[in-house]
Amino acid sequence: MPKLSIDGREVEVPAGTNLIEAARLLDLEIPHFCYHPGLSVAGNCRMCLVEVEKAPKLQIACNTAVAEGMVVRTDSDKVKKARAGVMEFLLLNHPIDCPICDCAGECYLQDYYMEHDLKASRLEEGKNKKEKAQPIGPHVMLDKERCVLCSRCVRFTDEVSKTHELGIFGRGSTEEIALAPGKTLDNPYSGCVVDLCPVGALTDRDFRFKSRPWFLKETATICGGCAMGCSVVLDTNTNPYNKVGQDRAYRLFPRENREVNGWWMCDEGRYSHHSVDRGRSQGPRLRGKGVPADFALARLAAEAAPLVKAHPGRAAFLLSPRLTNESLFAFRRLAESLGVAQVEFGDDLKAEGRADGFLIQADRNPNSRGARELGLGPRPGVLGGRDLLKAAQGGAFDVVFVLEHALDPAALKALAAATKVLAGFHVQEPVEAGIYTVHLPLAHAFEQDGTFTNVQGRVQRNRKALEPLGDSLPAYAWAQRLGAALGVPQAPDGPEALFRAWTQGRPELAGAVFEPLAAAAPAAA
Repeated sequence: MPKLSIDGREVEVPAGTNLIEAARLLDLEIPHFCYHPGLSVAGNCRMCLVEVEKAPKLQIACNTAVAEGMVVRTDSDKVKKARAGVMEFLLLNHPIDCPICDCAGECYLQDYYMEHDLKASRLEEGKNKKEKAQPIGPHVMLDKERCVLCSRCVRFTDEVSKTHELGIFGRGSTEEIALAPGKTLDNPYSGCVVDLCPVGALTDRDFRFKSRPWFLKETATICGGCAMGCSVVLDTNTNPYNKVGQDRAYRLFPRENREVNGWWMCDEGRYSHHSVDRGRSQGPRLRGKGVPADFALARLAAEAAPLVKAHPGRAAFLLSPRLTNESLFAFRRLAESLGVAQVEFGDDLKAEGRADGFLIQADRNPNSRGARELGLGPRPGVLGGRDLLKAAQGGAFDVVFVLEHALDPAALKALAAATKVLAGFHVQEPVEAGIYTVHLPLAHAFEQDGTFTNVQGRVQRNRKALEPLGDSLPAYAWAQRLGAALGVPQAPDGPEALFRAWTQGRPELAGAVFEPLAAAAPAAA
């Protein structure tokens, strides 16, 4: 591997690496607008100019590969003067509307101005006026005046989504980003152009004017929208004056993970953060009436415990591929303590959608593979989800626990009529919540710690970003409380202890530790 020097520090990198990426290994940022590691190199912004020893002129770091013995300067007077010149040209016609720009506070143009220019404009004529606040798709707003023509969005639609909605039209100072004739930016990954935009030219219509970035707290976590389990960042609002009065979800955007989702995520997952509060089940119900959690558990135990103890073969747990590995393990352990063999996760009941061969998986659940690898899939002597429901509707079970499955109301009524105790656990309020003997609210995935196993078999860390709404709890916590109520106390394990328990004896996970699974770089800018 070539060894080179950058600002007097030596670094060894793989052949073919460009100077921007080589500098990152030394925690040095070479400023840039058009370069992105997930896109082709355009080399059109000229912001990444550096001085290379023996080169006749400054070189663009994005398109200069490392070489053995190369000596690079990123902070010489010559480099600083060139960057200041680039910034002056970029700012000539840029509007000074930072106070109302959604990108203010996380704008590269602002940051680089403070570092490399910091001068008043010398422009005496009026600035070029271009169209502002133009909706170009269901999720994206375009402000042509703010655009620095980095072309990232154009290259994304050409190279990643391959939908070709955007282009650069015009010449000279009239050049602008615009939709191709007859096109609308409505591909399944359209929100990624907002992540890519280094300034405020492309903004998210869903997040627009909702919160200032400095009021947001970032949590690295996992998207639960499908079996891919994209690495994402969830932004929650920490402003004490927000309307909810506590941290709530404001936006999701991708986190760099080259082994899973690269730098991208689909729009379906991006806007799934609305499910955190929408239609939530927040309080326990006893036959449809709101009651305290302890009272609900006591009544559930009083009705279910004698039946399960007398005939454990007539009890069943229908778990869900939406639960974390830790919650699935906790309920499997509870079932074993009760002597209940019928524990399944309803693989044949899970939500399915359209796969696109890129990131979106047909399986819309984050942990189907995890459930199977925990031994909860179809196996001898245990009914699958559909057969379990059919048998229960035929009177085969006295007690049935249903977790995170949105059953058809007619099927649910038939199930309730054929069983003596029907207990439900859901994040969103079921349409027929009153049919359940007892219904207990589950915490959303963003409200708990744990792990999911994605379609590739990667165990990925889901991190808690919010406090659960109302009386909702993670499923593993309900398993512990339910065990105590049913007379089979469970270990009061948190997610980390449960992680150690379910990974024990799994050679492929030997040495896995709960915390480091979260490690992943923020999405490259």
